[in-house]
Amino acid sequence: MELTKIVLIVAGGKGERMQSDIPKQFIEIAGKPILMHTIEAFARYDFDLPVFVVLPVTQIEFWKNLCSKYSFKFSHQVVIGGETRFHSVKNGLEAVAAFLASLYPDKSEEENNSALVAVHDGVRPLVSVETIRRCFDEAEKFGSAIPSMDLVDSLRTIHTKYSQSLDRSAYKLVQTPQVFDFNILKKAYEQEFSPLFTDDASVVEAIGVNVHLTEGNRENIKLTTAFDLELASFLLAKRENSSY
Repeated sequence: MELTKIVLIVAGGKGERMQSDIPKQFIEIAGKPILMHTIEAFARYDFDLPVFVVLPVTQIEFWKNLCSKYSFKFSHQVVIGGETRFHSVKNGLEAVAAFLASLYPDKSEEENNSALVAVHDGVRPLVSVETIRRCFDEAEKFGSAIPSMDLVDSLRTIHTKYSQSLDRSAYKLVQTPQVFDFNILKKAYEQEFSPLFTDDASVVEAIGVNVHLTEGNRENIKLTTAFDLELASFLLAKRENSSY
C-alpha cells in the first residue's frame, strides 16, 4: 500500500535580518509572497498533496488577508505555531495525526500513522520537484531522507589565537524538506525541547535514530538576507515563466 504523503511548512520568521516591517515569509517577490511560492513548489510535485502551514497566531489573520488579496487558491490547512520551531512542528504533527485519523476512522492509530511527513521551511521557495520526489522516495525506503549539498567553499575552524583549515568533504550543507516516517517523527517530538535541536534531523537523532542523506538542489536556499531576496526573485521569475 502506498504511504500517505503530507507536507508540513513551518513559517515563523520575523524578517529582522532583511530589515523588513513584515515577516519574511510574507515579503513579495516575483509577484507574490514568498510563502505562496513555497506552497506552489509542492503543488508542482503533487497538486493534491495535503499541506499544513504552521504560523504564529498573531500572523494568521494577516496571512488570510494575503490569500484573499492574491486570490491564492491552493488548498492548505493553517496550524497555530508554538514558542519555538520545535513546538511549532510538534503542533503541526498533532494536526497531521488528526487529519490521518479522519481519513481512516476505522483503522487503529498505528495503521493511521503509516505516512510520510515532509517538514519544510516556509522561506525555501526554490526547492525543486526532483528534490521533493527524491526525499519522499528515499524516506519510504529508509525511514528518513534529508536533502544536503557538498560544500564548495573552504572551511575553517576558529581557535583563540589562530584558525585552522578543515576537510570540507567531511561536511554537508543541510536543507529541507526533511522527510520522515510519521511514527518516527511523532516519537521524536515527544521529547522535551533542547536548544541543541537545530532541525528535524537533530530531533530524530536524539532518540537514537540515524538519518539518511540524499541530494538536494543548489538553489534551494533559505531566504535570510536582502541578497537572498534578489537571487530568489530572479530564479522565481525564471521558474514562473516556465510551464507549470
